[in-house]
Amino acid sequence: MPEQFGVSGNPRGKKKQEIELYLHLPFCVKKCAYCDFLSFPSGAEAQDAYVEALKGEIRDYFAEMEEKDRTEYRLRSVFIGGGTPSLLPADQIAGILAEIRRVLPGTVSVEGSCEITIEANPGTLNLQKLTLYRDSGINRISIGCQSADDGELEVLGRIHSFADFRESFSLAREAGFENINVDLMSGLPGQTLQGWEKTLRTVAEYGPEHISAYSLILEEGTPLFRRYAGKDAKDAVPPLPDEEVEREMYQRTEEILREYGLCRYEISNYAKPGYESLHNIGYWNGTLYKGFGLGAASLLPGSGLSFGGRTEGTGEIRLRVRNTEDLDRYLDSPSSCGRVEERLTKKDQMAEFMILGFRMIRGISLLEFRERFDRDLEDVYGSVLQKQQKDGLVERRGGNLRLTARGLDLANLVMEEYL
Repeated sequence: MPEQFGVSGNPRGKKKQEIELYLHLPFCVKKCAYCDFLSFPSGAEAQDAYVEALKGEIRDYFAEMEEKDRTEYRLRSVFIGGGTPSLLPADQIAGILAEIRRVLPGTVSVEGSCEITIEANPGTLNLQKLTLYRDSGINRISIGCQSADDGELEVLGRIHSFADFRESFSLAREAGFENINVDLMSGLPGQTLQGWEKTLRTVAEYGPEHISAYSLILEEGTPLFRRYAGKDAKDAVPPLPDEEVEREMYQRTEEILREYGLCRYEISNYAKPGYESLHNIGYWNGTLYKGFGLGAASLLPGSGLSFGGRTEGTGEIRLRVRNTEDLDRYLDSPSSCGRVEERLTKKDQMAEFMILGFRMIRGISLLEFRERFDRDLEDVYGSVLQKQQKDGLVERRGGNLRLTARGLDLANLVMEEYL
């Protein structure tokens, strides 16, 4: 029987535990020049077979649980990622959500509190598709714009123009979406500080509730990596911004987005009050999640771990599980293609709690650390914290520990101390 949420049950009278679901749809029109995600172009026949396999995986997973166990937790969020999920026909997306609704009655609905997000690319949306998304329970859409400059989009290998983004955003509003995220990227080839500022202001003027602003990372094996990190990188045109310009981009992002009411709540994420991504916060807070689909990752209870993931003694573990990345194998046996990649001990979980928690601007709750691990944070990391506080990297604010402005600039160095 696969590792599952709720197998060990939840004592009566206790608050329902929260979980998150991730659904991976790997298909795209074409691979972008910077992308190293598990994604690829494919025909309709393969997509149809994949959707059926995905629904079968969902059905089989929850079939192992008794009905009473399914009611002992609350589905916090569903995230449909890829790839380009919006490439598929909308009725297939609706069918996947209907399967979740069938196995977890009352969790996926237009009126429900569960946050349901779909990733979408400009050029793959129309009003009919967006309306069906809303009717099927999707209440948040994340649009991959990346830049307001068509030249930068071309260098990235994107399939769309900024005009396509404008149309997609307008259609999403027309379809009734009141929670829209826009993905943007800085540090692009040929991008100037002024160009980045223009992209930020141009997109923010449309009034999205959330913006994710990431810096380009050259991933090994991608066309951009070969172009800019290979032996001829020094001659690559257009050039990448230098480190000083990238630092200025990083600083200006928060300053500009604040003008539009978008507050930074995580290192790379900005939202209007009340529109912070529940799904992403769950990842950073250590909420258990189950991934379905090709290559999907899960964080599941291990031996002796209660459903909610609270540690109540020593030696308890969580499991990091990942599905196969072999499409043929997944289509053949979607319900039995996962493997345990890592067993997280209590020590591992505490370190991860610190590293992920410091990504949040509000920082780490001392009380939550105590409740989750039955130890005071200072007893575990006292010497490290004292040094980081002395160096001006970490500060205590109320019942939280958080990174200072300097600590945010040096976040990777701060987090290394907990590995």
